[in-house]
Parts: sequence; structure tokens; C-alpha cells
Amino acid sequence: MVGVSSSTVMAEKISCYCALLMATLLVLSCCEVSETENEFGLIGNQKKSILNKACDEIYVVREGETLHSISEKCGDPYIVEANPHIHDPDDVFPGLVIKITPFNNR
Repeated sequence: MVGVSSSTVMAEKISCYCALLMATLLVLSCCEVSETENEFGLIGNQKKSILNKACDEIYVVREGETLHSISEKCGDPYIVEANPHIHDPDDVFPGLVIKITPFNNR
């Protein structure tokens, strides 16, 4: 059997450790979470950009929403004036279709 030099053995060990280190770093980088996710799976800036997003011109009221919350969310302080079919601002229910005209588009 031909003798293997100690430098070759050392190089093979170092190479093996480097490969192990790189594999560990790769796995850790895939699993890293920078911020906790909210209930919709959105993280930090994603959530802010969706909340600041202008609403569509036709809006369907969801459960738990009020005209005030929709007005703040969509940037339309004049929802009642633009929707003559709303006779009582307190009588808003899920499924109600309303017209939204954001304040910056007026």
C-alpha cells in the first residue's frame, strides 16, 4: 500500500469540514425568519403596503367593518355621500356593495 502524506489527509479533513459548514449555513439561511408573521402570513412591510393600498372603486363590506373603518382603510371620507342607497350609516352589513372614491382621486 502506498503511503499517503499527512498533508493530503489534512486537506481531505478540512475539505470535509468546509462542506459540512456550507451545508449547515445553507439549511440555516433557508429557515431564518426576520420577523414574526401575522395571521395572514404577511411580514412587516408587506402588511403595511397592503393596509395602505387604495381600495377598488367597488367595495364589498366584510364582517366586522364599519363605514368609519372602511373610510380610514380606503381613504374616502365621503362614503355616505357617494352611496345614496345607504340610508343609515350605522346599518352596514357584510356583503353590502359600496362605491369608493379615495380622497386623493378627487
